[in-house]
Amino acid sequence: MALTANGKRVAVRMKREGREDDGEVAVKRDKKEPSLLESCLDQPMDSDSVHEVIKFLPSPLPANHYDADTTEPISCALQTLDQLLLWKLSEANPFNVAAVPLAAREPPLASCPRRTLVSHDMMGGYLDDRFVQGTSSETPYAFYHWQYIDIFNYFSHNLVTIPPAVWTNAAHRHGVTVIGTFITEWTDGATACESFLTEEESYRKVADKLVQISHCYGFDGWLINIENTLSELAVKNTPLFLRYLTDQMHERVPGSQVLWYDSVIENGQLKWQNELNQSNRMFFDACDGFFVNYNWTETNLEWMREYSGIQGRQADVYIGVDVFARGEVVGGMFETNKALEVIRKHNFSAAIFAPGWVYETHNDKTEFRKNQDKFWALLSDYLFIHRPVMSLPFISSFCQGFGKAVFRKGQPETQRSWFNLTAQEIQPLYYQKEMEGQGRLESRGCPEDAWNGGSSLLLEGLIPASYTSPVCAKILSIHVPLPAKTLVILIYKPSAGITVSLELKTAHAGMCTHMDNQDDKFTSVSPEVLDDGHQLVTQFSQLCGNLNQHGWTVGFWQLEHFGCALREVNVCIQQKEERQDKSFTCRVGEIMLLDVSSLQDPPELVRGLCIYDVVWLRGTSPDSSSPTLHLNATLRWEYPTKLVRHFRVYWRRLRGPDPRIPPGQLALVGRAYSNVFRVTELVVPQAPGLLELVVEPVIRKGLPVSESHWGRRSLSYTEEVTQ
Repeated sequence: MALTANGKRVAVRMKREGREDDGEVAVKRDKKEPSLLESCLDQPMDSDSVHEVIKFLPSPLPANHYDADTTEPISCALQTLDQLLLWKLSEANPFNVAAVPLAAREPPLASCPRRTLVSHDMMGGYLDDRFVQGTSSETPYAFYHWQYIDIFNYFSHNLVTIPPAVWTNAAHRHGVTVIGTFITEWTDGATACESFLTEEESYRKVADKLVQISHCYGFDGWLINIENTLSELAVKNTPLFLRYLTDQMHERVPGSQVLWYDSVIENGQLKWQNELNQSNRMFFDACDGFFVNYNWTETNLEWMREYSGIQGRQADVYIGVDVFARGEVVGGMFETNKALEVIRKHNFSAAIFAPGWVYETHNDKTEFRKNQDKFWALLSDYLFIHRPVMSLPFISSFCQGFGKAVFRKGQPETQRSWFNLTAQEIQPLYYQKEMEGQGRLESRGCPEDAWNGGSSLLLEGLIPASYTSPVCAKILSIHVPLPAKTLVILIYKPSAGITVSLELKTAHAGMCTHMDNQDDKFTSVSPEVLDDGHQLVTQFSQLCGNLNQHGWTVGFWQLEHFGCALREVNVCIQQKEERQDKSFTCRVGEIMLLDVSSLQDPPELVRGLCIYDVVWLRGTSPDSSSPTLHLNATLRWEYPTKLVRHFRVYWRRLRGPDPRIPPGQLALVGRAYSNVFRVTELVVPQAPGLLELVVEPVIRKGLPVSESHWGRRSLSYTEEVTQ
């Protein structure tokens, strides 16, 4: 995607000068060149400018980490055993490192008696999601029902499937463990297994590399899927490989999981059992869990429930469910709930394979949200909600990580379809429910209008005339320890004739355990409504400016509770005039929970902004028929990421060939979700030139950060002088 000077992306691909269209466009960096970190540190911090001589050369960036035409950072798998054994931390993709650590959750994964794993097998993998910084996609696939699941497995048929960072970031934000896949298949798989499972030294080398990769990229373990026959020696060493891998993962990545797929049995035959039994128990005993093949019957589950080899570890047995319903299976497709019903009846965990069926098999991709919500609603009776543990400040705009535009404060900032799961914020609960008197309530994500990001939470329904009490929609199930005074801000857009209020449910912070999750254990609290003249409202409005705009309403509440944890947030809707059936909509744009005592804490400074890995391109854009100059560069800076929602990256022209032209205005390049960002295909003035790159932190408090705290670095550039 090319980026024009006004910040808009256009669908073109640049070709580098001096190369064939089908030639190799990226070569490995010469070993004599400095590392990325060294090149960053080499830039003098006492100077605010970097100088570049423009050279149109093939990109020195690794082709497996950067798009060949645009130098956009991408995710990829490892295809061969040699690639795995030669993998080095120094050559890892810095952009595919997860920016979000795994959030704590209630209940902890180890305490869940019945878990839910999702194995994401989507059309071979590495599609729109391979673009680490997002991409322009009209109808992407995304997942946003995180509170229902415990483990997310990114699956493909590559030897080593490394989860794209966008998935790890979204899952971790919701307290969901992420595992990659190590798979061997067919003749090539058998050859690889015979190569590394012949002796202790070789299988330890493979395990060590898998541990290093997981630790480097910030995900939480592996699904081991050996789908080929093994020799007597190889199958003897397989449990030893599993045990060593599991132990090393536990040591390096706390909370990690290593699971084994039901395939090979103890004599080395490839013979799916569709149950855990004495033929495959040796693998189960050597790792954290067992993924049962899909062609089971209820008889298999009845037998396993009494099998002595499982006792005490029933939660570690994940019964596979193929959503595509291939073979002789229970349920599948929009009847996957039938399989879940049987699995839960026998108290096993579930592994839902390829829920992307709702996207792949339906031609009208514009109906994706509808089909996705329908699928998970059918399963909801057999799924168990976990609560991500958050700290203040807590904020969510319910952005699903994709949309038709990028909104900021209720207005479209960029008018284009986009996809970036890292941008996904804490998700609400999506559901439909019927009420007495033909009343109904539905919550769903809606991209048509939003406060921030790509979507808002739309509540809609019918309040029957007989209802005199508010209709309360549970929108969040979370665990947030509260200070003595909490400021709650809700930004919403109601239809006419209704009033909106908040109901919060709390529990004593020290008593919140996985054994104490029942609604009746919570205390229902109605926070104090703050009017426009309240000191806190005035203070916040002075800092943020007028938020009541573009049809949005900003409501302020204060909660005074000490030693409590917030467990639920409910939006309550009541009609102003009773005694009639009332249809309503209420669009919820954002919710913020802020510690009153820390509202005015000074923000941090963006420090050490540097520019490196510069690649110049020539191309054309819709705005000009003449060749244009395109800048591609990596920015890196220092800032505590736990304090921010994202960073806004800008650029502006400082000086051009004509000194009479005044400096330009800041133009948005994009949003960054970590301390590293790749500027790609930025159309800049012809050389000689001077421009400035700027990084603004958007902090979780929701308060603007003064420009004096932003990061800035100028870049001058000239044409190469040829003799």
